[in-house]
Formats: sequence, structure tokens, C-alpha cells
Amino acid sequence: MKNLTAVIRTIQLTEKATRLKEKHNQYLFEVDRAANKLEVKKAVERLFRVQVTNVNIMNYRGKRKRERSANYGMRSAWKRAVVTLKTGDAIELT
Repeated sequence: MKNLTAVIRTIQLTEKATRLKEKHNQYLFEVDRAANKLEVKKAVERLFRVQVTNVNIMNYRGKRKRERSANYGMRSAWKRAVVTLKTGDAIELT
């Protein structure tokens, strides 16, 4: 198994994440691109000591971005995981 901190990069604190947390007890994480659902579930359960009921993963492609000249660069591709926790469990966001 991979290192737990290598699987989960950051927790995302956005308006959408706040809405999901309040309504559905779901949290958004930016995860490693090679991580799968089982690895994300185990990492969240061990790092935050909660029980995970469901994991959904979305892949985001890197976008082309124009530089100050006629050249184009690329933003990095990344992966987001939406983790649903058991009712009553919560992750402290401090």
C-alpha cells in the first residue's frame, strides 16, 4: 500500500465543498492521480479516524493556457475524490 499522505494531497475548502459537507456529509480531497477508490477510502479512514461509506473520483484534464507570447503551456492534470462519511462522523477542519 502507498503512503497515506502520498494518496491524499489536500482537502479542498470551497463553496461547493462547504455545501456538500453541510447537506450530505461529504468531503472533497485532491488525491494522487494513480490512487484508486480503495486506497482513498483506507487513507481517509486511517488519517481522520472516521468511517467512509462511499468514494467517488473525478479526473480533471490539464488545460491549455496562453503565456504572454504566442506560446501555450499546460496546467497539470489532477484528480478529485468525493468522500461520503457515515452519519455522525465528521472531519475537523481547523
